[in-house]
Amino acid sequence: MVTVVHADTVRMPGSRTLRYEGREHGSGVSFFLVTTDPGQGPGPHRHPYSETWHVLEGEATLTIGDETVVARTGDTAVVGPGIWHGFTNTGSGTLRMICIHASDTMIQENR
Repeated sequence: MVTVVHADTVRMPGSRTLRYEGREHGSGVSFFLVTTDPGQGPGPHRHPYSETWHVLEGEATLTIGDETVVARTGDTAVVGPGIWHGFTNTGSGTLRMICIHASDTMIQENR
């Protein structure tokens, strides 16, 4: 059976970002498809599983533990389980990034 999940059904209220939780759709992964403006991004948080980011468009400054790195269009970064992390759109335009959670449901602890 093939299921198509339409973007409008997983769009976060008042946002351009999509939040897909795999458990609801028979998938073992979850993701955010982030679309955000310069200066925006989530504060420090962590998960009990790894998270993989892939920048589709723009530039993000990623804070992973005590390290800060810049990722641009086409770049991929991974943060391990339990490590505090966050990112900010530090480019001059829109950031589009997929944040893949290695879990069928999102579990997040904010600092």
